[in-house]
Amino acid sequence: MKKFLTFSMFCFLSMSFYAQSITLTSGSLDPLKGEKVIKFEFTYDEMIVGKLTEQEYVDKKVADYNNKEAGRGDEWHKNWVEDRGNRFEPKFLELFDKYMEDVGVASGDEGANYVIVFNTEFTEPGFNVGVVRRNASIDMSGKILHIESGDHIASIKIKNASANSFSGMDFDTGYRIQESYAKAGREFAKFLIKKGRIGN
Repeated sequence: MKKFLTFSMFCFLSMSFYAQSITLTSGSLDPLKGEKVIKFEFTYDEMIVGKLTEQEYVDKKVADYNNKEAGRGDEWHKNWVEDRGNRFEPKFLELFDKYMEDVGVASGDEGANYVIVFNTEFTEPGFNVGVVRRNASIDMSGKILHIESGDHIASIKIKNASANSFSGMDFDTGYRIQESYAKAGREFAKFLIKKGRIGN
């Protein structure tokens, strides 16, 4: 039993802790200085899920669930798509706004001169089977565009945005991924404040 628990803890640790990183890959954040509103858009073009293309992943999940219960896979697919606008993107913006509030910056459309378009390139859905679990994580690429001119101001990479659920009750895939977007929004806000001196 002791060996089993030790092995289980090792699995938990090895699957849960990787460092998130945010890097400015080109351009400058300087144009955002003095801005009070930043617009965000989200895309999921050519996203990889685990080791599969998104289409391969969806086809497999739909077939597996429908084989177990008629219609269950179709319902899963509906949630998979709708969770983006209902859970993932709002969670990113909620945490972004929370951490930018102190410097007087918020996400929104009205009054925004710049839009940041984030494309989710990779999603690890993770899993939780009680004894062994893996956090969800996402990789995103972002481009900052001037709304009126369309000029590409800068490019950004967010790697391995992953949040731990210390309660251990994250059995729902959507919840695990949602928390990854929350972490990405929070850390991106910190990045803009620290590296870009936004709001200062």
